[in-house]
Amino acid sequence: MKYAIVTGVSQGLGFDIGKFLLESGIHLIGISRTNQVALQSIANENHVNYIHYACDLSISEEVARTLSGINNVLEELDENDHVYVINNAAVIQPIKPSTSQTQEELAYHYQVNVLAPMHIMNTLLLKCSEQEIPFVGVNITSGAAKSPLYGWSAYCSAKASIDMYTKTIALEQEALQTGNKIIGFNPGVMDTKMQAEIRGTTKEEFLKVEQFIQYKHQGVLSQTESVAGVLTDIMTDEVNIMNGKIYNIHDYT
Repeated sequence: MKYAIVTGVSQGLGFDIGKFLLESGIHLIGISRTNQVALQSIANENHVNYIHYACDLSISEEVARTLSGINNVLEELDENDHVYVINNAAVIQPIKPSTSQTQEELAYHYQVNVLAPMHIMNTLLLKCSEQEIPFVGVNITSGAAKSPLYGWSAYCSAKASIDMYTKTIALEQEALQTGNKIIGFNPGVMDTKMQAEIRGTTKEEFLKVEQFIQYKHQGVLSQTESVAGVLTDIMTDEVNIMNGKIYNIHDYT
């Protein structure tokens, strides 16, 4: 039996990842503020389970409560099963010069984009390690982790943090010879609500806003469904997946 835990499962890339996993015969645990009932229908059609946990990742108590519930589900698994964890959910705001950002904005951003993903991965990896369940973890990253952008100091630094976290936790698993694998995945520029938020900023907030507006007009934004298909193929190829690698969608298109 295989289970996958996906954050931000109600829309965009998270929804399409969930859909592909269900269609691959993998049971799905979704984490998001709102439920996506279409996933239940897809689960029924493919004779697998779909469990949804309503959770606001910006609230640490809700994250802890959700992880407690998921650990109860994982209690039923053993070394003949397999668990995937995909940290997909993220926020882009605040988009503005660093000196205009408030402590509250930064605290919210880092809780959702860094602290919650690390807590989720650490907790579920520990649970699976204790039960000797094979484990693959995926952290969704961004080209912004390597390329500074005016107005994006929060997002760029958060994703850079996730990249280094991914490489470090993978290094630990390698040293411990667990066989568990943790990777990053850069999905590129996709046609999502986050992109709409970016296009809605001013030039004073984000110098390259016109460039992102043109991405939409020129039709160069990737569709989340095709990106999700690539990621699903990568992470379910347990034999060939490279521990600690930051995969990039551009290598597959």
